[in-house]
Amino acid sequence: MDSLDFPEQRFKEILDKSSELVMARFKELPDLKGYCDFPQKEVEHWFDEPLPEQGMSPEQLLDQVQEKILRTATGNLGPHMYAYVMSGGNQMAILAEKLGATINQNQTKWHLAPALNEVEKRVIRWTAELLDFPVASGGVLVSGGSAANLTGLTVGRNIFFEKQDIRKKGLFHQQPFVVYASEEVHSCVDKSVELLGIGTDHLRKIKTDARFKIDIEALEQQIELDLTNDLQPFCIIGNGGTVNTGAIDDLEALAEMAKRYGLWYHVDGAYGALAGILDSLKTEYKGMEKADSIALDFHKWLYVPFEAGCTLVRNWDTLKRTYYKKAAYLDTELANEGNRLEYNEHYFQLSRNSKAFKVWMTMKAYGIARIKAMIQKDIDLTKYLNDLIRNSDDFELVADSKLAVSCFRYIGAMTSKAEIVEFNRRLMPQLEKDGRVFIMGTSLKGEYAIRACFINHRKNKKTTQYLLEVIREVAHKLERKTVSVL
Repeated sequence: MDSLDFPEQRFKEILDKSSELVMARFKELPDLKGYCDFPQKEVEHWFDEPLPEQGMSPEQLLDQVQEKILRTATGNLGPHMYAYVMSGGNQMAILAEKLGATINQNQTKWHLAPALNEVEKRVIRWTAELLDFPVASGGVLVSGGSAANLTGLTVGRNIFFEKQDIRKKGLFHQQPFVVYASEEVHSCVDKSVELLGIGTDHLRKIKTDARFKIDIEALEQQIELDLTNDLQPFCIIGNGGTVNTGAIDDLEALAEMAKRYGLWYHVDGAYGALAGILDSLKTEYKGMEKADSIALDFHKWLYVPFEAGCTLVRNWDTLKRTYYKKAAYLDTELANEGNRLEYNEHYFQLSRNSKAFKVWMTMKAYGIARIKAMIQKDIDLTKYLNDLIRNSDDFELVADSKLAVSCFRYIGAMTSKAEIVEFNRRLMPQLEKDGRVFIMGTSLKGEYAIRACFINHRKNKKTTQYLLEVIREVAHKLERKTVSVL
């Protein structure tokens, strides 16, 4: 055999069978379980096999994939996923992933992937337009919100401390500098300040108000206190929609605060930034356009499959000043007339697939008007769930938001708050075991609640009603079990 390739007709047969598996998954959507409950040891056993010395029939392999992976997968694709922030993906992006894998481009040097490099530049241009950022904005697609926040803070650190030559000298002998965010900030920010050498001792988590937004007055007091203590305030992070509740900080006030103290202003919009394109939410996101950097996820409210995060900055030069490193084997100056944008000079990675390709195909195929309609539908369905909860006798609403997160509890006939909280803690693993819907809990100011996130264009009012029906049914079983034990 001269290569690993199959004969043309044989490869077509295998491709056709793989497409049949995709179509079978879509046919199952209405009844697709949110979660398949298998013990960890059982799943581990499925793949407990020796290193394969010889290959197997592709058809047999695809049958195994169907049985052990596709049929047991968490139901991200379907309408019964409410945990974390998991969108359902879209069909055009599925095709983009297949086509992108076929040409197998390394999108780090322009001449390695000319078309796809220009596609990413165009996606950045469109994103800047959507978020009212400057036309000349720079940006890079990354794995997700965590990488996008780390990238934004890396650019911020390297540019803010450029005069101190921080890329060369590092943090040694630097005056300690401080990052500010609300107590609801995503945990990836903690990881980012650790990775950047800032340390979580210098991450100030400012208290939030009753709607889980950062307390502006408390923020300013903390900045003044740090200045008094000879610390260097460096960066303010605004939440463009928290994961916990969907809270949107006062981004305009934070922009003014950052300007007044001369700080880098970063917005974590991984979950919610794209909701800011809705006319109904424009005022909530006022001030985001003044950020120095924004983190966002296309695999959330653009409904593309994982991975597709993005960091947006106000110009390409800040990226180059952060990441550029001359290397002889990467030098293409002789072939470059000055118009090529080399991504290896504007980001850390030297091996990158084209995450922008599926974003570009999604935007082109569906159009922004249709995408806006789907985002608005997610938000409207969340309000519908909140209304169902308010009008029920056995649920209570704990927190709502302008976005698509609802936090609530099952209360049944219970009257003690402590009893209600404890019951909901015990309810969660029972819901996971049941598996018809996949939903998680969270902690809000120290109190436990069920959290539902609507970020799937396949949901509707019927599936929303079904969510409460399943929770109610599983709760009744748990109540009966509790009574029998007593």
